[in-house]
Amino acid sequence: MIIRIFKAVVPLELHKEFEKKFKAISVPVVENSKGLISLDIGKPTAWNPKEFVMVSRWESEQDLIEFAGTSWNQAHIPNGMEKYIESCTVDHFYAI
Repeated sequence: MIIRIFKAVVPLELHKEFEKKFKAISVPVVENSKGLISLDIGKPTAWNPKEFVMVSRWESEQDLIEFAGTSWNQAHIPNGMEKYIESCTVDHFYAI
């Protein structure tokens, strides 16, 4: 199993709009992908005031390739969401 952690830095003035679209656009793209085990999303806190996070668990690397292509180790931003992202990172871990 692979744990994928996507973090997006979003300007404060776009938080409300981003959160709506994050739930309406990004979440369904991931949820409808083969090999997805679980998905959690999070919004900013006082300690991370501009960061949103998406943590997904996948059956295999092959499932991630089918979801995000051969560059699955890079962020996959659905069309229409890129305008909200100031910067982003994606990290992967094998579950133990």
